Order: sequence, then C-alpha cells, then structure tokens
Amino acid sequence: MSPLADSPLPVARTVADLRRQVSAWRADGLRVGLVPTMGALHEGHLSLVRRALEDADRVIASLFVNPAQFAPHEDFDAYPRGEERDAALLAGAGCHLLYAPQASEIYPPGFATTVTVSGVSAPMEGERRPQFFAGVATVVAKLLIQASADVAVFGEKDYQQLQVIKRMARDLDLPTRILGAPTLRAEDGLALSSRNAYLTARERPIAGKLNGVMAQLARSVAGGAAAAAAEVQATAALIAAGFDSVDYIEVRHAEDLSPLGPGPIGDAPARVLAAAWLGKTRLIDNMAV
Repeated sequence: MSPLADSPLPVARTVADLRRQVSAWRADGLRVGLVPTMGALHEGHLSLVRRALEDADRVIASLFVNPAQFAPHEDFDAYPRGEERDAALLAGAGCHLLYAPQASEIYPPGFATTVTVSGVSAPMEGERRPQFFAGVATVVAKLLIQASADVAVFGEKDYQQLQVIKRMARDLDLPTRILGAPTLRAEDGLALSSRNAYLTARERPIAGKLNGVMAQLARSVAGGAAAAAAEVQATAALIAAGFDSVDYIEVRHAEDLSPLGPGPIGDAPARVLAAAWLGKTRLIDNMAV
C-alpha cells in the first residue's frame, strides 16, 4: 500500500493488502467501517464517510466502477473517473484507506458466481435494468466479505438498492451492519448525484422540479388520496415540468417495496420512488411519505 502522489490517503489494490490493514486495526481493538463507491465523488459520498466515522474508528472507502451492473447500452465507458481527486476528497473527510482494486481482483479468471435477491429487487429499477441488482448484490457481497467491516454505509438516494443490500446481508448472515444515510440535496431539492454532471444548463433548473413533484405526491397520499390516481397526476406533472419521459413515480411499502394498492395507504410505512429522463440523463430519487 502507498499514498497517491497528491494525497496522504493510503491505497490498497488487492484483497490481501486490504485484509492486512484491517487485521492490524482489529489487533488494536478498532472498529472498521466501509463506504462502497464508484468514484466521481461529491458531498453526498463524503457525508457517508462522516456517518461511518460515527460508528467506526477507521473507515475504508472502496472505489470500483462495477462492470457487472451496467447493461451493454449504458454508460460504463463514459462513467466519470478521477481517482486522485476522489482520494483527496476522502482524505479531507476523514477516510483512512482507499480500496481501489482492478476488475481482475474482483472478478478473477473463471469467476462464475452471482448473488441475486428476489422480491425487493423486482419492481421499478429491476424491471427497467434487469442486470443491475444482481451486479450490485454480487459486488457488495464481495466487498463486505473482503473488508470484514463492522458497519457499511449506503446513501438513501438509491433507496431500492439499499433495501436490496439489507436483504442480502440478512439472508446471507453477513456480520456487517448496513446503515442508510440521508440524501443530500442542492438548494432547489435536486439530489446530489455523479450523473448530475451530465445535465445541460437548460436541463438543470428542470431537474430540481423532481423533488417538488415527489413532495406533492407524498402529501397527497398522506392526506388520503388514492395512490394510483395520485401517481398518474405526478407523472403528468413531471412531463409538464419539462421532463422527456418518466420511467416510474410510485408509492411503495417502505420496507419491502411491495405495492400499496389503489386506495388510501392508511398507516403503512410508505416511500415515493421516481426515475425520469432529462435528455440523456436519468435521474432517480425518493422520499418518505
């Protein structure tokens, strides 16, 4: 392990180096946290590091653009990368180690195992990106096992992904506690995301309206409106606001993401989840009802 030229943050490239450092920390009685990322870091990612520091003495951030969760037509090659910048930001947030493996370290020759999570992965993102959650679950399972962390922190912005990871960790009896951290937003409500960099100057003000439409949907169903009718109105509101298309904007059970039915939601814990397109940018977001 060695620091990057412009950063004091040590970098582990192999599972062996990662485990050697974790073992040394554990020998000193220290608790370890993990924050998995795909790089292109922003303040939302750094907030996850700070959240991990609340529960751990040492924090690892992984940086791995996972090819298994990209479909052939998606933006794997174009996904923004900048390890030195990311490492400097992580060091400033209090991170202690960057784990940045090559693809061959995660998926060595002959790799033939896939982790799939039924149920919670099926709707919404699962319908539109069938390969996505198997890729996520597989790489996260590997990272949790490799790091043997006490806690791992994921952002609530990717709420369905968070529920998939929680279910996977429970079902496989993984010892790492999975924590969700609140979504950070710009002043107009737009959730911070690496893909916001793809928005044009014309699209950026429109993007902020997604938050307002979700909030109106949440208020409507909380006030007793039928979920199905309110979802139709929300879809129309996004198109009227300037979005090009809407993959979904739905109210789901907050824990298992099952449908809540066409009528009022009653006392069920609920979540609004949305995905919509502006030009070439696909925005996803969610909020509690």
